Amino acid sequence: MLTQIRKRDGRIVGFKHEKITWAIFKAANAVGGNNWTMAEDLTCQVLEMASQKYPDGLAEVEGIQDLVEKVLIENGHAKTAKAYILYREKRRSAREANALIGATINMFSDYLGDKDWQIQENANTQRSINGMNNYVRETFTKQYWLHEVYPNEVREAHLGGDMHIHDLGFFGPYCAGWDLRQLLTDGFGGVPGKVESSPAKHLRSFLGQIVNSTFTTQGETAGAQAWSSFDTYCAPFIRYDNMSFESIKQSLQEFVFNINVPTRVGFQCPFSNLTFDIVPPAALRHEPVIVGGQQTGDVYGDFQAEMDRFNLAFCEIMLEGDAKGRVFT
Repeated sequence: MLTQIRKRDGRIVGFKHEKITWAIFKAANAVGGNNWTMAEDLTCQVLEMASQKYPDGLAEVEGIQDLVEKVLIENGHAKTAKAYILYREKRRSAREANALIGATINMFSDYLGDKDWQIQENANTQRSINGMNNYVRETFTKQYWLHEVYPNEVREAHLGGDMHIHDLGFFGPYCAGWDLRQLLTDGFGGVPGKVESSPAKHLRSFLGQIVNSTFTTQGETAGAQAWSSFDTYCAPFIRYDNMSFESIKQSLQEFVFNINVPTRVGFQCPFSNLTFDIVPPAALRHEPVIVGGQQTGDVYGDFQAEMDRFNLAFCEIMLEGDAKGRVFT
């Protein structure tokens, strides 16, 4: 005999067979039926099957509803069964909608109350309006990764804490490496309908294009925008512009401050990586220098002295930090 039933939320409550009768009667009434006695008889059949299915007396909501459908169909009440199935589907949709509303409210509450550790998953972010909107968006993106991209085993391992998949909130690649030589040759552009810049002829212009490129591409990956051979490609501009050490340092100071503006989601700076060669690498040593999109008569291996001054200026700026002496990270 059934005495208890487990609800969808896991709670166990007393079993009331009258609810089955009312559900059958309402489904029949929806298609023109009005026989309460018939509903009671069908309920008895459901209870008999349920007693065999749940010998311990503890039933499941979905299991009982499946038995109701089975009894209705086996007894020739196809229209009533269809109405009952449609009712179940309608209730399921309502539950999911309510769950989504509740989950959305909880997301905002968790962020505003700083209740979720995932808010600090990226140590560079700060709580802000932009950060809150991104937190909500990332919550849905994570579900897509876990339910549509990764197999069940991976999802269960992540949710169970056996492993952690970082940056699930971003639907895209992790990092990207960009070619400074292409920027020197083609300039900054390539997107239809957007402003384009010709190849740089001076150091300050070239550094500005690197900043703009980093800002533009930061939204395409979860992680860093990487630029290699930074000093090698910048050094020739110093000689061609006849730059003093002070002007080199000023140009680099503008670059460092500009690229550290908090324009990324969560009020963080763009995630950028710069690779310094220190000495011209073998792969570039005999490559022709490009300025203004054109090859010059020089090669990158001829600019060691300019690279040294460039790197010294950069190191001094990094050691000095910002206006309050804080390091650039």
